[in-house]
Amino acid sequence: MNREFLHSASPEPHKARTRAILRAHPEIRDQIGKNPWSLGVIAGLVALQLGLAFVLRDASWWALFLTAYLAGALVCHSLYVLIHECAHNLLFRRAVPNTLAGILANVPSLIPSSVSFKRYHLKHHAFQGVYELDADLPSVWEARLIGNSPVGKALWLLLFPLFQMARPFRIREMSFLDGWVVLNMVVVLAFDVVLWSWLGPRAFAFLFLSAFFSIGLHPVGARWIQRHYLVDEEQETYSYYGRLNALAFNVGYHNEHHDFPSVPWNRLPRVKATAREYYEELTSYTSWGRLLLRFIFDPKLSLFSRMVRSERAGRTMSDPATPDLDLSRSGDTG
Repeated sequence: MNREFLHSASPEPHKARTRAILRAHPEIRDQIGKNPWSLGVIAGLVALQLGLAFVLRDASWWALFLTAYLAGALVCHSLYVLIHECAHNLLFRRAVPNTLAGILANVPSLIPSSVSFKRYHLKHHAFQGVYELDADLPSVWEARLIGNSPVGKALWLLLFPLFQMARPFRIREMSFLDGWVVLNMVVVLAFDVVLWSWLGPRAFAFLFLSAFFSIGLHPVGARWIQRHYLVDEEQETYSYYGRLNALAFNVGYHNEHHDFPSVPWNRLPRVKATAREYYEELTSYTSWGRLLLRFIFDPKLSLFSRMVRSERAGRTMSDPATPDLDLSRSGDTG
């Protein structure tokens, strides 16, 4: 087991690969753009999740838990992916409607997070692996606490939402509270009160458990392992090309997304197909379930299986979260 993170003296890998791909395949710029239809998908998934909560308002606890794990978690995970799309302003050209769409997608998860996620996620793109700036990295105390035992790693996955909520406190150069964060809190917490009053505690519990399972000890929760945990020390970002991408809006195409964050979810497979020679040589996954089990039971993998760097690539917080290339056809990259 690693007792500390692996350290890299090189810049994050995506900027160089983006340049190389654009030199070889300039037509990839045609995939940059917006997908406003994602708003309709958000509305449909929110309605579906609330419909399930309504049906389960008087259900037995075992039915509630089972439905939350097998169905609700998948819906909630899909909404998290679409919040991610909103964070990159990939629905509309202007930031405000993207932010409002993200807040709508955030409502069924009961915990206000969409606006804050956008701030921290864009920082992850700009400063991948910089410990003080990248909240996607586990905290040192977190990695030491969990260790590399199967029980510890399973508990970490089960309680992952709690660990994730603690990470922003170590992040520098970030203002936590502003008007948009307050609006996000007011909308979601007001919904929580209305939901509890109208449908009762079991419907509330269904939505809470769905959100909890969707980023924890669940096959789709393996996405958090897939993205940047090192199974190959020469590679620090990984893609997933399995069937669950159909329910997760291609979020598994993570190398492609980091290389071209201005490409919406529905066009990411075209990026891979166009630049196949760049992506097929990389280690990737076809099963989140197998990856979940491998992470839990492989003693060589732990929370320290991540790459960190002090190199900021000359960026400041005013820089965009996309590589500094001529991507003018992308509109607002946010």
